[in-house]
Amino acid sequence: MDNLQKCQANYTALTPLTFLMRAAACYANRTSVIHEGTRFTWAQTYERCRRLAFSLRALNIARNDVVSVLAPNIPAMYEMHFAVPMAGAVLNTINTRLDAKNIATILRHSEAKVFFVDYEYVSKAKEALRLLMDNNNNNNLKKGVPKPTNQPHSTTFSLPLVIVIDDINTPTRIRLGELEYEQMVHHGNPNYFPEGIQDEWTPIALNYTSGTTSEPKGVVYSHRGAYLSTLSLILGWEMGSEPVYLWTLPMFHCNGWTFTWGVAARGGTNVCLRTTAARDIYRNIVVHNVTHMCCAPIVFNIILEAKQSERIDIKVINGKRKSPVEILTGGAPPPASLLEQIESLGFHVTHAYGLTEATGPALVCEWKKEWNMLPKKEQAQLKARQGVSVLTMADVDVKNLETMESVARDGRTMGEIVLKGSGIMMGYFKDHKASSKAFGKNGDWFKTGDVGVIHPDGYLEIKDRSKDVIISGGENISSVEVESLLYKHPRVLEAAVVAMPHPRWGETPCAFVSLRKNNNNSSSSKIDDVTEAEIIAYCRKNLPHFMVPKVVKFMEELPKTSTGKIQKFELRVMAKVFVQTKNNTTTVNKKSCQVSQNSIVGGYNNEQVLAASRL
Repeated sequence: MDNLQKCQANYTALTPLTFLMRAAACYANRTSVIHEGTRFTWAQTYERCRRLAFSLRALNIARNDVVSVLAPNIPAMYEMHFAVPMAGAVLNTINTRLDAKNIATILRHSEAKVFFVDYEYVSKAKEALRLLMDNNNNNNLKKGVPKPTNQPHSTTFSLPLVIVIDDINTPTRIRLGELEYEQMVHHGNPNYFPEGIQDEWTPIALNYTSGTTSEPKGVVYSHRGAYLSTLSLILGWEMGSEPVYLWTLPMFHCNGWTFTWGVAARGGTNVCLRTTAARDIYRNIVVHNVTHMCCAPIVFNIILEAKQSERIDIKVINGKRKSPVEILTGGAPPPASLLEQIESLGFHVTHAYGLTEATGPALVCEWKKEWNMLPKKEQAQLKARQGVSVLTMADVDVKNLETMESVARDGRTMGEIVLKGSGIMMGYFKDHKASSKAFGKNGDWFKTGDVGVIHPDGYLEIKDRSKDVIISGGENISSVEVESLLYKHPRVLEAAVVAMPHPRWGETPCAFVSLRKNNNNSSSSKIDDVTEAEIIAYCRKNLPHFMVPKVVKFMEELPKTSTGKIQKFELRVMAKVFVQTKNNTTTVNKKSCQVSQNSIVGGYNNEQVLAASRL
């Protein structure tokens, strides 16, 4: 056995790029992409990706250079998931909901060489580039370097080459520079054949977190990790061949939870949506006979709250009964009542848990046939659990991090969820310290920072998030980042941000603040001279809107432990009694129990902890 050798015939590097090659060969004439009036086949998509890869190489894009893109779910965004790595580069998809400041931070940290921008986001991209230029010029002045007069764009950081993605159906002629996406595709070589991936540990994508620290961290995926994660999800979700997949999940979220590559692997059809409006969701499901979609629970509300004029019966198409549309959801576990409502319309929901560092979903609530005999309410409770590991994971556990012993499988004993497997990231880009912390001293487990339990049947359930991540409409929000801004307000003495319930977004930030005494009236002990509206307006000027606290509560002093640390757990319990209504007013949930110090002594309280996952 020891004399058997690896060769090109029996050993190849794992990469999801092979999924596209196979789709072009096996499903050449099958529709690959639909976007309103635009349609491509898999043969055409493969050719377009090769053309774009060639054009990127012609721009001197080299191995491991970063190519960033700011775009919604459109054909160009899909094609770049193949074309960019085919050029040897690393794809960086940027959250379109971020503000210019955050986008500039990502461009600077990633050292992006090319920046693709959808026409809709040109003004935001222009502002981000201006911030980069201003920052570089300020750095030069601080270093004593005179600002060049004949080269106004000469800076310490090389600005990326900008390429606008115009509307493929109705061109707008909006530009930011001379280059345009379709021109890049048109001028590329259709016969270009990229070099094969020699090392499957080569990076394929760079995704920035938006919820674990005050500064986003760059998560690097390998070709191997992307390949195996893709296979594990299409198997775990039981996605058959030739699915019709509706893009209600942003492709910038963990590369669409790898389904950018997964749909190609199954020879499916990608139905692209620029926006997730209810009318468009219903219409595309019926017109294209959609079979699968992924989304955060916020999309459930969009579907359920649709006007009668926007709704179409998706259970019957062309007079024939249709199988339910399969939905894979992540984020806060859907309430039982919400699951019953959405499934009554003709959907079947599977719940997953994951995070950026795990290449998307790491756990999925695999359904057992015997559960079909249970009452609907019990089924919904089981479905809301995060479940068992996807096949990519070599192991998943819940451990006491002090002893590194597994917790009891009793559904009550809490510990931190830890993962290991090929789907875990390569590490954080240019952040060895954070990578070492995440993988631990021995590098034997990835520590998620999420607190959970294991039930007797082996299924995991999230109970809290030790890193205080708030998930609002599928967006991860760092409480630390919001708190850091609040502390910059001249009147804020103490600040803590936790999640509060919201009927539409699942949860939103709630800020608890204590104020400094007003210097203009030092004898006054009043705290109402700074208003809630003023604090919210201050945050809106400095944060992306989805990160802005919807409620600000003033306190004489925030609750603290004996060591002086703010007791966020007590604040979470307090925030649960606040309910944000749909017209953005705040009410008190009278059914919630009164908060007292005794109610939180002894650590976690299962009835009071807000359960949620981070996808």
